[in-house]
Amino acid sequence: MKEHNKTLGEFIIENQKSFQYSSGELSRIINAIRLAAKVVNYKVNKAGLVDIVGAAGEQNIQGEDQQKLDVYANEIFIQTLINREIVCGIASEENDDFITVRGSDNSHTNKYVVLMDPLDGSSNIDVNVSVGTIFSVYRRITPVGTPVALEDFLQPGVNQVAAGYVIYGTSTMLVYTTGHGVNGFTLNPAIGTFYLSHPNMMFPKEGIIYSINEGNYVHFPQGVKDYIKYCQLEEGDRPYTSRYIGSLVSDFHRNMIKGGIYLYPTSSKAPKGKLRLLYECNPMAFIAEQAGGKASDGFGRILEIRPTELHERVPFFCGSYAMVEKAEDFMRNAKK
Repeated sequence: MKEHNKTLGEFIIENQKSFQYSSGELSRIINAIRLAAKVVNYKVNKAGLVDIVGAAGEQNIQGEDQQKLDVYANEIFIQTLINREIVCGIASEENDDFITVRGSDNSHTNKYVVLMDPLDGSSNIDVNVSVGTIFSVYRRITPVGTPVALEDFLQPGVNQVAAGYVIYGTSTMLVYTTGHGVNGFTLNPAIGTFYLSHPNMMFPKEGIIYSINEGNYVHFPQGVKDYIKYCQLEEGDRPYTSRYIGSLVSDFHRNMIKGGIYLYPTSSKAPKGKLRLLYECNPMAFIAEQAGGKASDGFGRILEIRPTELHERVPFFCGSYAMVEKAEDFMRNAKK
């Protein structure tokens, strides 16, 4: 079978043997995410025609205005995962606390927890810019048979067994890894099936794109300011090209294909950074490393950070390996 004719379902079945704990649950989680993504994709593509754009009138735990599609996507992914009876717990960027999931027999026998950002970049919905879903899967560490606990979610990113994202753009793609490389699947909307379109995705080691909100330049630490000036200096392949969409999934996806670095550092306005370790940085870092890239907080590996709270924020430097290393050099030199 030609690679581009292979469906996501066929790919999952063929590769199930490579899962560390091959009992079928992880495959069913990916299938559940595939189903929820198709439902959300349908709503995203109708956003201009129905009353689903704009603010929902509520704020999430981070104090950010929730968009109507935020709320909708959150409900769809949570209900799809619960209905499939394949996870013991769910944590979402949109919820204050984690959700404990029981089986139909009221048991706690499932082994996996899912953490997610159900609609990343949703403030862009009103202006028809690409948005996405980010997800992360861990094997629980509390005993099977007991209710899920906070410690099951506060695991370092190196413990992830799967992570991925869905990008709802000019085409809808699901990109994921289970620790054996990164593969991308594009939705054929005519028949509602995802096909393998981007096998073995890899970051170019070097790139020429840097993605950062330069409007916050005066608030950035000196190391980031120095790196931006380096990117703008005319020497060798430089000046680099600045490309910033403001939707993490979109910026990351472009940089993985074309080569580049995404930066969301600390600032005087966000002293801990803005992106969430558990819902955004860890899954994207796992994907980046599996695709030959690098992910850092400016000084060390994202995946080795030990979380202390569900909605913890960290600075995030992610992309082509050599570019992230260079940014880290500037951060270390500025600190001397």
